[in-house]
Amino acid sequence: MKRKQTHNRRLFKKKKSHIRKKLGCLMVTIMLIPVAYGFYLYYLQTQTITDRDLQQIEATEFVYTYKELDIPQTVAPRQEQVISHTGYTVSYNKEWKIPNWVSYELIRGEIHGVEKRKDRFIVDPQVEGPSATNSDYLRSGYDKGHMAPAADMKWNSTAMKESFYFSNICPQHPQLNRRAWKELEEKIRSWVVTDSAVLVICGPIVDSKRQKIGNNNVSIPKQFFKVILSPFAQPTRAIGFLFPNEHATAPLPNYVVTIDSIESLTGLDFFSPLPDDIENRIESHSDYREWPE
Repeated sequence: MKRKQTHNRRLFKKKKSHIRKKLGCLMVTIMLIPVAYGFYLYYLQTQTITDRDLQQIEATEFVYTYKELDIPQTVAPRQEQVISHTGYTVSYNKEWKIPNWVSYELIRGEIHGVEKRKDRFIVDPQVEGPSATNSDYLRSGYDKGHMAPAADMKWNSTAMKESFYFSNICPQHPQLNRRAWKELEEKIRSWVVTDSAVLVICGPIVDSKRQKIGNNNVSIPKQFFKVILSPFAQPTRAIGFLFPNEHATAPLPNYVVTIDSIESLTGLDFFSPLPDDIENRIESHSDYREWPE
């Protein structure tokens, strides 16, 4: 009887050991399945690229790879000092005491910053020559209108502070600054969520018979422009806006114009590093309906 029990225990141990081996093999097989599947997908990918796929890859517009898209070329002569700040670049005009243009890139990760608005307007320490001051705007009837918005600089305390430099500010009609101009700034932020990033270039259009405010003779723009490029969109999209420096309360599509027309008004050449075929296409065509709702 004792010998039979011992024999049964040995059989049980053998079966148990056999089961463990099977379970071990099964676990290894399960672990190798994802690896094998990955190699299989890679093999399929390398084997199924057709001539048509290659043509599509070659036709993709990697616009974001071109450098200095944010720096427009000045065609018409004017006073200009280009200054790079943390969140934007400005071409400052010491004759007008306002910028010729301001450019900045806004990416998806920057629109949810936590920096609070400073509301402390100060002279840009890098400006060479005269500048506007707070007293110039006092009782002038014009807002201190940001070109690069403070709301787009919440990602960095220095960027927020520098957005209040007078080199980034223009005399702007209150019903432009607080209505259509602000609405477009908000719309651009929503486009960033969809498109990952946008490049914005904006500024004043100053008449030769310009009016002025304050003791520093700060020029009052006749109009304002804004040019937006979506470098990651396929195909590349760009759009232009032109606003009168007065009541601007119409829907945004009413202010859409081609970038070519803004270039004619400003004497600036936008996005010149791009290949001519891309540049010509995006600058001759502006359609608000092509942009995300």
